[in-house]
Amino acid sequence: MTTENQAGNPEPEHSPSEKTKAAPKVKKTFDPRASVIQIHPEGERIHPKKAEGRFAKLRIAAVLATQFVFYVIPWFNWSGRQAVVFNIPERHFFIFGLSLGMGDLIYLALLLMICAFGLFWWTTIAGRLWCGYSCPQTVYTEIMLWIDNLVEGDRNKRLKLEKSPWNFTKIRIKATKYLLIFLVCAWTGITFAGWFVPIRQFVPDLFTGVAGGGAMFAAAFYGFMTFFFAHIMREKVCLHMCPYARFQSAMFDKDTLIVSYDAERGEPRGARKKTVNKEEAGLGDCINCAMCVQVCPVGIDIRNGLQYQCIGCAACIDACDEIMDKMGYPRGLIRYTTESALEHEYSEKDIKKRLLRPRVAGYGAVLAVVIAAFLVGLSTRKMVEVDILKDRGVMVRENAKGWLENAYSLRIINNSEKEQLITASVKGFDEIALTGLPEGGIKVAPRETVTLPVQVSTIPEYADKGSHPIEFIFQYRESGASDGKPVVLEEDATFIGE
Repeated sequence: MTTENQAGNPEPEHSPSEKTKAAPKVKKTFDPRASVIQIHPEGERIHPKKAEGRFAKLRIAAVLATQFVFYVIPWFNWSGRQAVVFNIPERHFFIFGLSLGMGDLIYLALLLMICAFGLFWWTTIAGRLWCGYSCPQTVYTEIMLWIDNLVEGDRNKRLKLEKSPWNFTKIRIKATKYLLIFLVCAWTGITFAGWFVPIRQFVPDLFTGVAGGGAMFAAAFYGFMTFFFAHIMREKVCLHMCPYARFQSAMFDKDTLIVSYDAERGEPRGARKKTVNKEEAGLGDCINCAMCVQVCPVGIDIRNGLQYQCIGCAACIDACDEIMDKMGYPRGLIRYTTESALEHEYSEKDIKKRLLRPRVAGYGAVLAVVIAAFLVGLSTRKMVEVDILKDRGVMVRENAKGWLENAYSLRIINNSEKEQLITASVKGFDEIALTGLPEGGIKVAPRETVTLPVQVSTIPEYADKGSHPIEFIFQYRESGASDGKPVVLEEDATFIGE
């Protein structure tokens, strides 16, 4: 018997048994992506579930520590002034006992280098721990999530509230939440401005309307940006705006400690009751509960492998460990580990031995050198600096005594927070005189720069044609202090003869 195919041509008819024998057998393979449950519809706001566990506690500690520094440190006083303030109008920075002027920008450059190489070094060792625990975007997003949980409840309640119609209850809840968010953002902006102006004066001036326009703008701008990025944008910053997410892979290698899903142990995933024997059912440890996705603040599924959006917060580890405990399975299906350890190139116990590798050592060496340069520079930094500028308008002249005279300008910088009394002398000839100085020495106020014209003269026989080396000697001590040896500075100069 024959049948016709779609083209109308006859073809032989086979029995069902013959069809079965003729059809090739296709081996079925498990595709983990086929079991993905969509938790966060694309384009909608992510409402992460609150994670609880050891890493959640670490995040709370990191948030409290960083915000203590930000909110509280400006209120500390040190030697009669604000302990830390970056006074931009006066071009002077104070960091507890350290006073830095515009001439000390080299230390700011070194500090930025320390931060950069410290970030590179730590990222090579343990991935994006900065992003997950200390990044301002993460910290303030976490604070906003705390407010969400406090006022609206956990994830399911928030989702239900979002879908509910507007009524008095919803308006009351939303109004309460936004009031708390406004207070946090406003105080954050005020505190930010307080790092640049004396905060104890700025806060009452702000509420009485007499604060400076620049400081008020800084407070309003930073407060608004906190609201915009931490509440409105949230995970969008990490997903689409943060450049660090894009180039972090350049610092990763197979020995970098990252949040990873153990697919070998977890697959094939599938739901089951606690009483089901997973080996008999042919299942892995993952029960496909999707809790790791629900708690993720950027809405990714870590089971799909490492993704640039992952901020390394380890919320998925806490959620998975909790599920493993309930199922009676070992913890660590999702854990901090390395790619090499997952591929069994070495055991988990040997991860620490891989810390000393060329990339880590290189970043660490550069970081150590920059830190050493920073500390040595600060420890040897002069509290008083003197620049000697030759008056090019008058090379040499004869004074009333008939001596040859050169004119100079002394530029004295007082980097300290105390008034300094400075005396000066000069040497270089058997007969030499320094004139133009005030009686009793030069008084230089704290953090001030004084420019003073002086003259150096000598007998013509000592200073023939050409230039002659001379040396200015400065001695200083705090104004009014009589105990202790004065600090001596020696600066070279030249004297032009006839």
